[in-house]
Amino acid sequence: MIRAILIGLALFTLAACETAKGAGKDIENAGDAIQNVASDVQENI
Repeated sequence: MIRAILIGLALFTLAACETAKGAGKDIENAGDAIQNVASDVQENI
């Protein structure tokens, strides 16, 4: 029983880590897009 719980927690931790990693990439991409738009606006002024 304890072994099953530990395995479940390990899998949950790995899944959460991958989710956070994916979210970090999404946030980075959003930041890049904002930076590109800001550069475009600055060039057009």
